Amino acid sequence: MSSFVDFQNEIYLGGLGGLRPDLPMTAAGLAERARRELPPEAYAYVAGSASAERTAAANEAAFDNYRILPRMLRGTTAPGARDLAVEVLGTRLAAPVLTAPVGVLELLHERGEVLVAEATKELGLGMVLSTASSSTIEEVGAAAGDWWYQLYWPADDELARSFVTRAEAAGAKAIIVTADTPALGWRPRDLEQAHLPFLLGKGIANYLSDPLFRAKLATPPEESDDAMRMAILTWVGLFGNHALRPADLAKLREWTDLPIAVKGLLHPDDARRVVDAGADAVIVSNHGGRQVDGAIAALDALPAVVAGIGDRADVLFDSGIRTGSDALIALALGAKAVLYGRPWVYGLGLAGRDGVRHALRVLLADFDSALGLSGSASVTGLDRSLLSIVR
Repeated sequence: MSSFVDFQNEIYLGGLGGLRPDLPMTAAGLAERARRELPPEAYAYVAGSASAERTAAANEAAFDNYRILPRMLRGTTAPGARDLAVEVLGTRLAAPVLTAPVGVLELLHERGEVLVAEATKELGLGMVLSTASSSTIEEVGAAAGDWWYQLYWPADDELARSFVTRAEAAGAKAIIVTADTPALGWRPRDLEQAHLPFLLGKGIANYLSDPLFRAKLATPPEESDDAMRMAILTWVGLFGNHALRPADLAKLREWTDLPIAVKGLLHPDDARRVVDAGADAVIVSNHGGRQVDGAIAALDALPAVVAGIGDRADVLFDSGIRTGSDALIALALGAKAVLYGRPWVYGLGLAGRDGVRHALRVLLADFDSALGLSGSASVTGLDRSLLSIVR
């Protein structure tokens, strides 16, 4: 039985000796601290969303449409009385939480992805590694516990296959295909900084280390600045795949025996199409509001996707989780696990691995507490009876 909520006692006991937490205890507090302390380009990259950022705001506001209806006198309030463990896509997790795939973590901290891998391994959580990482697949695989590989399917199937093969060899337990990013959305915060890190050679470590990608280059990128510029231009021509369709999952199934999920779906028909094509799971997500401004909030899309898929595949959720109660609501609406993004990224920028660990422990303790105080002994029995709709 897990007792993530013991983090609360740890803090209060430390207070008896005059200790206070070094970092804020809320997602909003981490964001504000990051705004003040991180380099402007790094903060803009993490905080920014598409256009007027209406969808990013809607993702968080959508949770206000639900209220938890706690049940009392069920013997679930004692730490250790609850079981947060879950199995998703064949991966056993200590809690139904994975770190969302976030690229270019070198903007926040050197070896950022490796530090996230170490923190999630310690806590028994899952990590989803972005194709756009600053550390290679192999470096992260050597440090990680249970992790999945997120594939931005490039405009070259053989290169995509190479990424997947490398991930499986490095120990990934699932492949996550992101569907909503054939190209980057319109992101004013990055535009105001005139900052696209990929053009500086950041976030393309998996390309630069790939033998098929390197075979496309006349000169190894390490040899000169001109060679690196040519490698970056080659990357520009390969990133994103506007031709990708559900039928392409058949190719992926030929490349790997790992479970496959498709991330970035909001419409139930799209979810049904990818499950029909062989996906083992879908991840309801709008990329944290970073792609289509004015798109439906991810939480508002979740119930219809769950209903449309039924028990044919797992449904996970991403976009807007900021508190333990948010995670509880998403699970009650049918998600089997949630992917958690920006707050731990701010933690990484503020305090490295300790910052990631802190942000994740805050979410887990909050979730553990909310679960028990709402009357539930495990995550597996959560359903809509826990919720009251207020809209």
